[in-house]
Amino acid sequence: MELAYIVSGLSVGLLVGLTGVGGGSLMTPLLVFLFGFAPNTAVGTDLLFAAITKTGGVAVHHGNHRSVDWKIVGHLSMGSLPAALAVIFCLEYFDIPKSTISSVITYALGIALILTALALFLRNRLMKASLETDSHNPGRFAHWQMPATVLIGLLLGCLVTLSSIGAGALGTVALFYLYPRLPTVRIVGTDLAHAIPLTAVAGLGHLHMGNVDLALLGSLLIGSLPGIWVGSHLSARIPEYVLRPALASVLMLIGLKFVWVT
Repeated sequence: MELAYIVSGLSVGLLVGLTGVGGGSLMTPLLVFLFGFAPNTAVGTDLLFAAITKTGGVAVHHGNHRSVDWKIVGHLSMGSLPAALAVIFCLEYFDIPKSTISSVITYALGIALILTALALFLRNRLMKASLETDSHNPGRFAHWQMPATVLIGLLLGCLVTLSSIGAGALGTVALFYLYPRLPTVRIVGTDLAHAIPLTAVAGLGHLHMGNVDLALLGSLLIGSLPGIWVGSHLSARIPEYVLRPALASVLMLIGLKFVWVT
């Protein structure tokens, strides 16, 4: 196990604890650009990394706070899990050249990072607009809330399976807009709970394809778990209005680089 991988896991865990942004948007670019891993290996390894690290978070949200809306999790999963399986099936069983698959994954990484950055930039505005609209027109989503949730899950399933990015920031923003009266802690807990089966299914699919480096995964976990714990305790001391724009700017630049290289 390389010390550099452990330190990287610690750094990403610290940032995740500080900002609440999913590790995929930070870990996958780090593995590609700093350590030179192939995009498909970085994505596959990070998906299993996310499934393991987020399990502890859900245990806290469900066990201590009772803040998971399992009905919404079910609706998201109705779209995301079949989508993830369909993407894995297409990648593995269609006669697609490896270079093409690598290009598709790299481009998906770039798009996912750009969307994540935009979600971070616009999160507060979207939340405010949704609450204002709901106050003037209560229950505006009553008839299409469920199908819209399934559709969001389907889009997340495709994007997360290809890039390992999007289940956190994008999923949270979508839930904030669709369910404006749901408390923030329930939004976060629900999104986290949905991310576990999605990243697990997608990660196991990549594992079957040979896209997971198990030694790397172990090293990242050794560093990230204490990093998340420390970051979570420090998060209250650093203003969100400082952290989120800075992180969003970095993710936007990395996303544009991924798109540009393809």
